[in-house]
Amino acid sequence: MVKKRKIIEKINPYVPGKSIEEIAKKYGLKKNDIIKLGSNENPLGPSPKVIDAIKQNLHEIHRYPESNINDLKKAIASYSGVSENEIIVGGDGADEIIDLLGKTFIEPGDEFIVPLPSYTYYEYALKPYGAKLVPASWDIKKNKLNVDSVLEKITNKTKLIFLCSPNNPTGGLIDKKEIKKILESTSALVIVDEAYFEFAGISNVDLLEKYPNILILRTFSKVLGLAGMRVGYGISNPEIISDMHKVKPIFSLTRLSYIAALTVLKDKKYIRNSINYIIKSREYLYKELSKFKEFKPLKSHANFILVDIRDSGMTSTEICEKLLKRGIIVRDCSSFRGLDEYWIRITVGKIEENKKLIDTLKEILH
Repeated sequence: MVKKRKIIEKINPYVPGKSIEEIAKKYGLKKNDIIKLGSNENPLGPSPKVIDAIKQNLHEIHRYPESNINDLKKAIASYSGVSENEIIVGGDGADEIIDLLGKTFIEPGDEFIVPLPSYTYYEYALKPYGAKLVPASWDIKKNKLNVDSVLEKITNKTKLIFLCSPNNPTGGLIDKKEIKKILESTSALVIVDEAYFEFAGISNVDLLEKYPNILILRTFSKVLGLAGMRVGYGISNPEIISDMHKVKPIFSLTRLSYIAALTVLKDKKYIRNSINYIIKSREYLYKELSKFKEFKPLKSHANFILVDIRDSGMTSTEICEKLLKRGIIVRDCSSFRGLDEYWIRITVGKIEENKKLIDTLKEILH
């Protein structure tokens, strides 16, 4: 038998949520009647200009992607307010950038710090490189980072520190002063995950000018409406970006993903309308969820809301199952480290989808 690496035996495979097709078949539902509020996508769909651009380029899919994507890097740099030599683009969303961090910086036995609960993929991506997760704390009650819990975990083995802001799954922001404090306390690379920054209107890109040990992580999967095209990017100083390019697959960004990303960045109206609509929908959803005596939603700066449901008398798995039977998908957060079995995360949908969710929850609870 072929001998595999020992670390592989310790890794559990990533289990994604069930597809709309699977749910429709299991519960006898029509696919078009299912409301998906579990993956933090843009409920308005992609930019119509992106759809047109993809159609116009379908005849080119027999060609390899362009290896020179400087025009896309330039467009991302302009969108982000940085230089194009500070940009690296990934073809599996921001997840490829996380994987590249492992390839570039991790030696077996190195440590990385994550305040929990947070995005689960950090651990999944870095564990195969022999990295060890060192958990810090996110204060759920205050919905803010416990910065001291990060500082006290830093050692000479610390290579990477992940700070998700707005944090997934809590929606809370990390104060820029706290990010600076961490940056000044270590030579490790501090990754600020800004996958949801457009919904908060706050960025930390300005910190690149002063701090050489910061990388900003972003994605096209949220407000930019391209989750299915898998485009992400990192922003850091040119030396770090150059080193990451040494281990990056040349053609990881598909031809159509490249076209889609370039096109959506030009559609300023679509981006602006998406941000404004989702924020308006988020505030409506938060207000309605707050009316339930059984729920305690956390104030969010992202496109989702984390809800404490323990006063409902149900676990997250139980309430998610009841919603699934009625054609609504939300995220059961019992698999998140740092959360117990009484939390669900609800993606902000269209206002009419939010209304259906609220009516369905009333039916389940009352």
